[in-house]
Amino acid sequence: MSRADFTVRDLVGKIASGELRLPEMQRDYVWTATRVRDLLDSLYRGYPSGVILAWESDEKVDTRDFAIAASLGNGIRPLLLLDGQQRLTSLSAVLRGEPVTVRNRKRPIDILFNLEHPDALTFVTDVQEDIDDDRDQGSDSGDLDIQERFKRMTFVVASRALESLPQWVKVTDIFNKTDAELLPLTGLSGWDDDRYQKYTDRLKAVRAIVDYQYRMDILERTKSYEEVTEIFVRVNSLGAKLRSSDLALAQITAKWRGSLEVFRAYQEQLAGRGFDIDLGIVLKTLIALITSQSRFLTVNSLSQQDLENGWERTTKAMDYALNFIEANVGIDSTALLSSPFLIVTTAYWADKSGYQLKSEAVDAYRKWFLIANARGRYSRGSSESYLDQDIAVLRDGGDSSGLTQRLTQQFGRLEFSPDELVGRTSRSGAFKTMFLAFRQDQAKDWVTHLEISPKHSGKSDAIEYHHIFPKAYLKKVRSDIDRASIDDIANLAFIGSTTNKQIRDKAPSIYRHDFADEDFDSQQISFSDGLDSADLFESFVTRRRSAISWRLNWFLGLTETNQ
Repeated sequence: MSRADFTVRDLVGKIASGELRLPEMQRDYVWTATRVRDLLDSLYRGYPSGVILAWESDEKVDTRDFAIAASLGNGIRPLLLLDGQQRLTSLSAVLRGEPVTVRNRKRPIDILFNLEHPDALTFVTDVQEDIDDDRDQGSDSGDLDIQERFKRMTFVVASRALESLPQWVKVTDIFNKTDAELLPLTGLSGWDDDRYQKYTDRLKAVRAIVDYQYRMDILERTKSYEEVTEIFVRVNSLGAKLRSSDLALAQITAKWRGSLEVFRAYQEQLAGRGFDIDLGIVLKTLIALITSQSRFLTVNSLSQQDLENGWERTTKAMDYALNFIEANVGIDSTALLSSPFLIVTTAYWADKSGYQLKSEAVDAYRKWFLIANARGRYSRGSSESYLDQDIAVLRDGGDSSGLTQRLTQQFGRLEFSPDELVGRTSRSGAFKTMFLAFRQDQAKDWVTHLEISPKHSGKSDAIEYHHIFPKAYLKKVRSDIDRASIDDIANLAFIGSTTNKQIRDKAPSIYRHDFADEDFDSQQISFSDGLDSADLFESFVTRRRSAISWRLNWFLGLTETNQ
């Protein structure tokens, strides 16, 4: 293994020119903007920032694109980046002012630099678990009550509030504009201003990030793709946490070269149908169909032929599963699933049955699916264990009654009680099922009277909802109510942003008269008995919680009568 030193400028240039590429085994770009912020802060202070690992191969290796725009190269065989993708992609985006592409959507990485940051380090980075949701890109809030905290920070994720302040400068602008262009915007009166030297020194220090040197370890040309894949898996298992699906993908592409392009094409096909599904779910379905269990531990024992045969079964099973979920269950967006593992179970169920299903079996499975989704069968701890339990039931000849028995063992009872809904948020299965039940009741936006849908906003996989008792209103008149109570699903209604802006911070006792009673009725909202008053907020949510629990049970077929 050889070693070389490269500056950030060199490495960013190699990505842009195509001299540095990603091998097929690499995972997606997953960093949040806050991770980029912390990287810049470390480089600005000259802190260690890890080693870059690459491979210089004599053989032709399938590659994949960076999340940042880059050349395909000039015919010279590139260095293949094994460790350092997240850091170098982030630096390329910030230095070049280019957006990153995540799931076919481009987004900028806007970081601000504080020209008035303290000389000594006063802000300590928070250590948080990664959120497995690439839609949550990470941000620094711009609320006024934490402005003092921002003053102690050197870099922050951009917000309009901070960007409007003269001491905050876009990091991308620092690398692409001169002091003569930047300083007049900072409020300096001229070169004789007391702050002039400090600001110019600090801008120079930011620009010096491009001279930061990374050590690159380069694996020998003689190593095979399979051995390099094993190194990649080991390095990423010991270092920054990768999802098991990322490591499984590396092992699969080592056995079945060119498979990533096949997987990506199918993933894009599903996205075109309105289902934005993580590649990890597709791979988990593949492994489940081949091995009758969902964990990726067995990937290394599978042959290329196993994988290719399993892939043909996977596309057929997933196509059926999504058709079933959309047509039979009425779920037309992954936003309405409490866990995408439900897709894996449904695909396995379809494949195991040979697609020969009687009407009663389909109806029974549909009911189990809805209850499992509402209850959050796979959305809490040990989700893979629960998935394997359900696969085992189906593998051993069981049916929906066996799946329901497992569900009952997990939760004790399947019906929802009002007390069980206390503290449930918009991320819960109960909330998503509430949406489905209200949509069945033809609930509409209160202004446009469009029936509620997760796709009206123009973004796939987004349910738009807002507070019945607006947060701003409660903050003024009931500051004693905690945030969890305000965000409880009993205080949420499915209305659009236009309607929400019309309501603003008005009390329900005022805005309710602008809308029809049936608009409220279809979402189990009752303001009778004075429950449109902030003084009776607790009584309002208690009554609505009871109404919601009854509606959920009726929708799920868990109650005998429609009261």
